[in-house]
Amino acid sequence: MARHLFLTERRVIPVGRHKIKLLILRPLERHPEPVPGVLWVHGGGYQSGSAKDIFATRALSLVVKFGAVLVAPNYRLSKKHPYPAALHDCYAALLYLKEHAEELGVRPDQIMVGGESAGGGMAAALCMLAHDRGEVNIAYQMPLYPMLDDRDTPSNRDNHAPNWNTRRNQKAWKRYLREAYGTDIVSCYAAPARREDYRGLPPCYTFVGDIEPFYSETVDYVRHLQEAGVEAAVDVYPDWFHAYDLFFPAKKVVREAIARFEEHFQYAAEHYFAPQE
Repeated sequence: MARHLFLTERRVIPVGRHKIKLLILRPLERHPEPVPGVLWVHGGGYQSGSAKDIFATRALSLVVKFGAVLVAPNYRLSKKHPYPAALHDCYAALLYLKEHAEELGVRPDQIMVGGESAGGGMAAALCMLAHDRGEVNIAYQMPLYPMLDDRDTPSNRDNHAPNWNTRRNQKAWKRYLREAYGTDIVSCYAAPARREDYRGLPPCYTFVGDIEPFYSETVDYVRHLQEAGVEAAVDVYPDWFHAYDLFFPAKKVVREAIARFEEHFQYAAEHYFAPQE
């Protein structure tokens, strides 16, 4: 598989009265044919992190190994801007990717979304919002160990695993949802596990560890997609805590998981298309 050198570019786009920065990665040598365009959302519990985190995540290989174009939004964080600020920012970035597809060398029928943790939760939320608004069609989603459910689940209610646990998870949701936390008024665009109708959402691949808080909601998300007739798959890794792959990228089992992720992306690039209206 050829390895691609890439260009890094930063752009600023308006979101209402605000502006956000986009980090764009694309191959140094433009492919003669348009390539998949991926909106990748960074993690951090909606309260921390930045677009540059993508250099240490699964996203980078999509550019380096597959020649995809990557757009990462520096969305507003919940410390100062609770829901729906981050959603508005990421959706604006998604529309920007669609509207500038030709300029960026992106196939308009292969706009994809992905992210880790809260970024994975945002990727799922964007799929739902895009489906419901009908302004942009997403071909594929890659929400890795996503943060999907603000409510108690079997794996997040009493979790003391390393890196992310019940206490940190509840604190992050409270900060993101503010007065809506713990109520029944939370939208599926804030917590995608609240969704009831999964029909028409994009095909999906994800992986998750079985000792982390997001294990139950990740497996449930894939099951709901499958029951709605959507192609979806999840790989579950024993004894992995949250973001295990980012802590131990050199381990054999992690390298195998990365290879599985890349195989699914390559399959998606060859088989999944969503023409724009």
